[in-house]
Amino acid sequence: SSMTIRQGENIPQQHTCDGSDRSPPFEWMGVPDRVTTFALICEDPDAPNGTFDHWVIFNLPGETRQLQAGIAPVDTLPNGARQGKNGLGTNGYRGPCPPRGTPHRYIFRLYALDTRLDLPPGATKAEVLEAMQGHIMGQAELMGRYARV
Repeated sequence: SSMTIRQGENIPQQHTCDGSDRSPPFEWMGVPDRVTTFALICEDPDAPNGTFDHWVIFNLPGETRQLQAGIAPVDTLPNGARQGKNGLGTNGYRGPCPPRGTPHRYIFRLYALDTRLDLPPGATKAEVLEAMQGHIMGQAELMGRYARV
């Protein structure tokens, strides 16, 4: 869940390129036993040129149950989590910034993993998804929408 994004509803401007482009906060519970790490991926499946990756963050410690808003676009967080490349080729969160018109969907997927991913900061979504194969213990999803008028 998120304090600022509700399932299927509009994403507040503060989390978009029209605002401060600040990553949203998240909280989760009901975690499987023996989780080692978490990964969070945000993507826009409605982007004009195919799915656009907005955020890739992995190796969040297993005891983590929340992410604060405004995670800095640094390679490695103080807790050891690493940020991967977004669709613009930089590390960290890039908020919704669709072309004007129809709302796009932004899907945030949280994965509970039984391992730490042996990947460097700047790993791509494809590399993270491949490294997670066979290690996903559970997952959750939150979808928000955003349109520019």
